[in-house]
Amino acid sequence: MHGAPMGGERLPTVSRERKPALAALAVLLILVGALGATVMVMRAGNKISVVKIDQAIPVGDRIPASALREVMVSDDSGINFVLWKQRGDLEKNYRASTNIVKGSVLVKEMVTNSSALPAGKSLVGLSLKQGVFPDGLANGHTVAAYLVGNDAAKGQNGSSGDSSGAGANTLISDSLVIKSVRSDSSGLGGGDTLVTVIADSSIAGKLTLAAAANEVALVLMPDSKN
Repeated sequence: MHGAPMGGERLPTVSRERKPALAALAVLLILVGALGATVMVMRAGNKISVVKIDQAIPVGDRIPASALREVMVSDDSGINFVLWKQRGDLEKNYRASTNIVKGSVLVKEMVTNSSALPAGKSLVGLSLKQGVFPDGLANGHTVAAYLVGNDAAKGQNGSSGDSSGAGANTLISDSLVIKSVRSDSSGLGGGDTLVTVIADSSIAGKLTLAAAANEVALVLMPDSKN
């Protein structure tokens, strides 16, 4: 019968001429994949030892050895990390140029070798009676300061008070940074709490006058961090 394959004949097969080219392509793809994986592993393993800060550091303060921790980070980020081997120079010669949050990995832009506060900032001391600032106030906290009347301030726990009373509350600043908090043991302040804050120089005078008249209340800001 015509058209039927004779006994023992094979059907036509696909030419094998392309198989070497396909094999070479497969080998090339494997090599490229292996090279990419090697590069990723090398980059992942290219770590450097840097400084992490384990406590809040207010702007202008030195950074104590107790606040320093060593961590490993990738070296291909292009970030100006402070290296762990530089910690000695950091402790002796540098201060925080910004309010450093606990848990921050330190970069060079966060510190300065100037002993002065940043331009436009001043230190203001406040002698505060109980009831005009919140419990747990600590270094590095951000607080708001309100001008309050004497009667209003006596009954406050760091709140803004009743604006209908005499000497209605007025916001002085909502970006004060606590630099230090301590109890007055000298007796000169009548047992008040002495709080030093970093304030914009433009409101330092107003804040000082209000504090001298015992007409300042502090409020801890919601986004303040330890």
